[in-house]
Amino acid sequence: MSAGAFIAGCAGPVLGADERAFFAAADPFGFILFARNIEDPEQLRGLTCALRDAVGRDAPILIDQEGGRVQRMGPPFWREWGPALDQIAQVGPGQAARSMYLRARLIAAELAEVGIDTNCAPLADLARPETHPILKNRCYGSEPVSVIGAARATAEGLLAGGVLPVLKHIPGHGRASVDSHVDLPRVSAPRATLEAEDFVPFRALADLPFAMTAHIVFDAVDEMRPITTSPEGIALIRDGIGFDGFLMSDDISMQALTGPIAARCVASLRAGCDAILHCNGDLAEMEVVAEESGVLSRESAVRAARALVRRHPPEPFDIRGFEAELEALLQGTVHG
Repeated sequence: MSAGAFIAGCAGPVLGADERAFFAAADPFGFILFARNIEDPEQLRGLTCALRDAVGRDAPILIDQEGGRVQRMGPPFWREWGPALDQIAQVGPGQAARSMYLRARLIAAELAEVGIDTNCAPLADLARPETHPILKNRCYGSEPVSVIGAARATAEGLLAGGVLPVLKHIPGHGRASVDSHVDLPRVSAPRATLEAEDFVPFRALADLPFAMTAHIVFDAVDEMRPITTSPEGIALIRDGIGFDGFLMSDDISMQALTGPIAARCVASLRAGCDAILHCNGDLAEMEVVAEESGVLSRESAVRAARALVRRHPPEPFDIRGFEAELEALLQGTVHG
């Protein structure tokens, strides 16, 4: 696969002629959609088809459809989902994993129906007292074992629905007390503590096809650079955690990173990311990202192919039965 080593957004609900020409020439590995791209099911199906037509292949199309504050598709055409942490607290530990499986399978059905085949979930970050509110109730819990169970169930629900999961934010974002969209989080916890706590869920989920980096500095790993642009950080992900799937950066435009977009792309790829994620749909920025990212390396192309082969048509399921079971769990009429 000689696709570009980046994943791109687009500006609005319809693909413009200039965007189409750019995508045809630059051939990004995949695309990512946001609320600005979404109006209704018919429009969204048209957009996903147009994006794939522009590159002439079945490119992965990503979305962040976690629930809570991070859901790009919502009423009146799609379900409204509460925050994951609230759902897990509501159903209790005995039913947490089952409820997250049902949730993910229903989300996958909505995504697949409009041509979206990759969801940026599950999260394996540990919720902690200091976790910034932008992340905290998106987490699945504060203990590795429970987070592993809920995250694994989420991934399995997505895969059953024909949607590839993206593990985030590897190797762990829970200790961040600032929002990486606007500032760079720094964590001073000892390496032994990180190994015993934060990294544990990611190690258990290292078989998932895709993962997204955390824009965060761990002093115990690399005092100078955030994980995304740190060779030591990516080595930790690959060798320490054991993730050998396709690794994308978090959004390269986030203010946790400094310097020009071009330099951010180069540093991330040199550190060992497989592809750059660029989300804001700004065509001028995308042109820079495409220029600096080049095409997938040989190793990255292998990882990409290995990830994409896990796509399959949705398995048959009783949607009304799943909805009823989840509602019963949320109402407390099923106990485990």
